[in-house]
Amino acid sequence: MPLSTIDNTGLSQSQIITAVNMPTGSVIQVVQSVYSTYAMTSSSTPSATGLTATITPQFSTSKILITCNYNSAVNSSGSNNGVSVWSIYRGTSTSLISMYNRTYNYNNSSGLYNNVPATTIYLDSPSTTSAVTYNLYYALTAGSGATLNGDGGTSSITLMEIR
Repeated sequence: MPLSTIDNTGLSQSQIITAVNMPTGSVIQVVQSVYSTYAMTSSSTPSATGLTATITPQFSTSKILITCNYNSAVNSSGSNNGVSVWSIYRGTSTSLISMYNRTYNYNNSSGLYNNVPATTIYLDSPSTTSAVTYNLYYALTAGSGATLNGDGGTSSITLMEIR
């Protein structure tokens, strides 16, 4: 069977993708943001870590697969638990879409944080073709500080548009 050619003159990217007839479940685009800045909070109110990525879906029916890999830590004293809450927000801090809790024991009198790599994965349905920004937020519920990228760590967020 011969391959057909699509004349894409004057067509938008979404029209080209439709013309190719990509099946449901196809990955249309991938966006990744890498963040290596150290951040810390002692607040129980969720705040942005600085790890963020933006994607503009080609279709309002697309899903966005969010994979967030980050280096997290919590400090507390003695044998007490330190607890941090890690969340992904779509846009501002009023649009929570995923929450991940981590608890760390801290028994080190030298004052070092225990860094632990963590991953949060979430499939979102933003229902738009406008730019969508996803942000990693954190909050401290017990202990003296929650950190991102301690000891020179690097974190990333990857967004995949799924048709």
